[in-house]
Amino acid sequence: MSLGIPSQVVSVRGGVAVVETWGTRSEVRLGPLVESVAPGDFLIGYQGQAVRRIPPEDVADTFAIYEFLITEAGEYPH
Repeated sequence: MSLGIPSQVVSVRGGVAVVETWGTRSEVRLGPLVESVAPGDFLIGYQGQAVRRIPPEDVADTFAIYEFLITEAGEYPH
């Protein structure tokens, strides 16, 4: 099973966003998203593609779920 990881948008240029995930920057394509994306937003990405934007009120809960899953698996990235 693969999980899309929450990432914060650093910049947006055209249909591509630079995102940061646990200190690592990468690019994701924004093609399928219908909502606008701006620096500071959080996205779920999978294989270089943005899957969805995380509503601001859900960011903390989303990270808590991922951190719990990763910690339980013994693979925390820090």
